[in-house]
Amino acid sequence: ICCSSFRKVIHSVLEDKDCTAGVMAIENSIAGSILPNYNLIARSQLHIVGEVYLQIDQNLLVNPGVTLDDIQEVHSHPMALLQCADYLEKFPWRIVETEDTALSAAMVHNTQSKTIAAIAGSLAARLFSLDMIAPDIHTEKNNYTRFWILQKEEIPTDMADKASMVFHTDHSKGSLSRVLGKISECGVNLSKLQSFPIPGSDWKYQFHADCEFADIYQWQKLLEMIKPFTATIQVYGVYKNGKISAE
Repeated sequence: ICCSSFRKVIHSVLEDKDCTAGVMAIENSIAGSILPNYNLIARSQLHIVGEVYLQIDQNLLVNPGVTLDDIQEVHSHPMALLQCADYLEKFPWRIVETEDTALSAAMVHNTQSKTIAAIAGSLAARLFSLDMIAPDIHTEKNNYTRFWILQKEEIPTDMADKASMVFHTDHSKGSLSRVLGKISECGVNLSKLQSFPIPGSDWKYQFHADCEFADIYQWQKLLEMIKPFTATIQVYGVYKNGKISAE
């Protein structure tokens, strides 16, 4: 089910009977965290049941027979255009920002334009029968986006070795340091720590943490150890650690 916004992804999982799970981007290895999505997930009460890492490849796509000299416009998502800025500045093309890379490719195909190109992934080229007139035009080649798999219900698994939680401390001096010390003491790897303002508070913060562990018992022990140093803890999901691999 194609969604035009991350908010609609959440709505589809919650309300659409034909939707059993949502796939939401949460961070990029170059651009960093997509901060609004953390808040969307927090308000939705959805559970993280898995994660996927995808390598980003950006290609210049055209209808068959179109050459570089024919191109007058290039359409794509603003982030994709930024990722390909070094390549694009070599040409006098008009740059048009759109809401999605794949939808840009679909537009080029549907209109059968001979003057408009799209920047999108190789899968979009195959889906819409477009030629990759210039492959791999993104500047940074080692570029990955991390996605969370979201569902309404938790899926317990013996294979789980990663968890995502949000906590906030009592804001006493050194309270965050004590929580981090317990994470280290348990032998748990803190793979991500992200701070957020607590709505309605005066410069008080909550913290999102991704933790990697050897087994579920190590994770349960950690939760017990940090409880005395936190005001609240909300676990978003316990799941299998994703693997970074190319498409």
